[in-house]
Amino acid sequence: VEIGESVRGEDVYIIQSGCGEINDNLMELLIMINACKIASAQRVTAVIPLFPYARQDKKDKSRAPISAKLVANMLSVAGADHIITLDLHASQIQGFFDIPVDNLYAEPAVIRWIQDHVENYTEAVIVSPDAGGAKRVTAIADKLNINFALIHKERKRANEVASMVLVGDVSGRTAILVDDMADTCGTICQAATKLKEAGATRIYAMLTHGIFSGNALEKIGNACFEAVVVTNTIPQDEHRKVCSKIKVIDISTILAEAIRRTHNGESVSYLFNNVPM
Repeated sequence: VEIGESVRGEDVYIIQSGCGEINDNLMELLIMINACKIASAQRVTAVIPLFPYARQDKKDKSRAPISAKLVANMLSVAGADHIITLDLHASQIQGFFDIPVDNLYAEPAVIRWIQDHVENYTEAVIVSPDAGGAKRVTAIADKLNINFALIHKERKRANEVASMVLVGDVSGRTAILVDDMADTCGTICQAATKLKEAGATRIYAMLTHGIFSGNALEKIGNACFEAVVVTNTIPQDEHRKVCSKIKVIDISTILAEAIRRTHNGESVSYLFNNVPM
C-alpha cells in the first residue's frame, strides 16, 4: 500500500467495510492506517460500516476466541485515533477500545423506509426474531407508536435454530421483522413462516447488514416476504440481481454527515434520531 499524496497534518478518513474477502480487507485497512500514521497524518479515523468479527464478542464456549476484542486491539495498535461504525452487533464492543468509537444507528433510516413504503404502517407489528433484539424492536415500535412482538428461539447448535415460540399477536396485520444482521437467513425465514402460521397478512424484514452467505438468497426467494430491506454497509448489487425481494436503504448520507461533523468538531448525536437530508 502506498498513499498517493501527502497527508502530513491532515485529518484522514479511511472507509473499509468488513465484507467480501474479510481478512484481506481488514489487513488492508490496518496497513493503510499505519501508512497514514507514519506519514504524519494528524488524525486517522477508520470508518467501518460493518465491523469485522463483531459476533465473536464473548467467550460463548471454552477455548473460543474473542475476535472482536482482537480486531479492536489491532486497529488501536495500527494507529487509528477514532472509529466510526454502524449498528455494532453488541454495543459493548465500544468498550473494547481505548479510543473514541461512534456507533451510529440505521434505525432512523429504517423508520423512514417503513413510513414511506409500508402502507397502513400504523396497524403493523414490529417483530424481533430473537430475544436479544427486543431492545432494538421496542425502540422502533415506540417511535412509530405501534405494537411489537418477539419470537423466542432455542438453538441446538450454532447457526441452527431448533424451536420457535411467538410472543404477541400478529393475526390479520402486517408484520415487520427487525434484526441487525442476516447471514444464512435461517432465523428470519423460520420466523416468517411462524408469523404466517400466526395469521400475519404481509411480512417485511428490515436488516442492517445483509451478509447473505451460502444459499440465503434462495431461502429468501422461497420464503413469504413482501420485501427484505437491507442497508448498503455491504455492496448489494449482486444480491439484488439474484433476488428481486431485496430492497436497499442507502446509508452513505449518514456516514458522510458523521465524517463532516467529526471533522468540524460538531456533535454526532443528532444522527441517532435523524436521517440527514
